[in-house]
Amino acid sequence: MEGQKKEKLSDVGDFISEYCSHMIGCGVHTSRVIRCAKRIAVGFGYEVKMSAFQRIIIMTMLDKETHEHYNDVIDITTLPISFEHNARLSALSWEMYDNHLSLETMWRKYHHIISRPFIHPLFVLLMVGFANAAFCRLFGGDWLSMAVVFSATVCGFFLKQQMLKAGISQYLAFIVSAFVASLCASTSLIFNTTSDIALATSVLYLIPGVPIINGMIDIVEGHVLNGITRLIQALLLIICVAAGLSFTLLLVKNSLI
Repeated sequence: MEGQKKEKLSDVGDFISEYCSHMIGCGVHTSRVIRCAKRIAVGFGYEVKMSAFQRIIIMTMLDKETHEHYNDVIDITTLPISFEHNARLSALSWEMYDNHLSLETMWRKYHHIISRPFIHPLFVLLMVGFANAAFCRLFGGDWLSMAVVFSATVCGFFLKQQMLKAGISQYLAFIVSAFVASLCASTSLIFNTTSDIALATSVLYLIPGVPIINGMIDIVEGHVLNGITRLIQALLLIICVAAGLSFTLLLVKNSLI
């Protein structure tokens, strides 16, 4: 920082607030967000303390030279999970720590990263379908069951995409998507195929892996409250998946016996 004009504390605080909110919204575990925020603050010559929760971040920044404080409470916006955004934003914090970029440069690089388009929904839809069909094969399903699971997954996942896009509760979206996917997969009962495996694997795309992993990481690294919150959210989503699948099983139970 020597020979470089020091950025205003509140301006740096505003940047870190926006930065951390986006990272958590994209599915980053708590300790990684805090480490990245600390690196950026050190790069600007400040110190930051923060507590991150499921919906808000409480942050305090300190200028040790002037003893000036900056406090903020930031709302976390739920965003699509993006490993690319997370990796690039984390790399940006290291770039700031190593090169002491100006705040204007940081804002420009940040907006460039978050403005990058997410993976096209159609591509995601097809890849999820193939992945779920691969799970069916992995658990012993035959090729006909794989085709049924692929079709069922595409139908269910497309419905989930549209419901979430319309602002419908994710819990309701998971129940309906699980029901539609498993109902489509129940068509395998018509054929001489591994229908039980097709039904069981048709809803695997809804398992909330990221919240489960982040919840466990948060607990192990000491952010117990946030970790438990993530795990409870994941448990509720799993219950929704089970409920949707149960509705289908109630309709086709006679064919399974």
